[in-house]
Amino acid sequence: MFSCEITSSPGFDIDKNILDSICENMSKNTLATQKGVINIVFLDIQSIQKLNKQYRWKDSPTDVLSFHYYEDFSALQESDIAWEIVLSEEHVVSQWSEYWLWSEKEFYKLVIHSLLHILGYDHENDSEYEKMQKLENVIWKEVFEK
Repeated sequence: MFSCEITSSPGFDIDKNILDSICENMSKNTLATQKGVINIVFLDIQSIQKLNKQYRWKDSPTDVLSFHYYEDFSALQESDIAWEIVLSEEHVVSQWSEYWLWSEKEFYKLVIHSLLHILGYDHENDSEYEKMQKLENVIWKEVFEK
């Protein structure tokens, strides 16, 4: 199972128990090997825009970027950094009202989405979108609607 480390704190509370529950449910609901540490980093809009341009060739800010450093996680130690989730705190806070979630829940939604991307799930076509959306909903319900 993955573990999450917050490397820079946002202006809202993050519950480590909820992050652990997301990782536990991710492990339970997907077949991919899940070892290592996930660093969660918050950046300002300008910094995330630079990363988006550098790695995705899109010269605009985004809410979240995911970076994985290994194709196969099975050989990792539990303490190895396997990937990073980079978030724009401003986007997380502004999107909560758009999606009618508290900012913390918008954060958890983005973490679930990012973890699925890192595990190889995508939404480039309708079939992939439906599969990924279904997993997001299953994990969300198991974490927040027990």
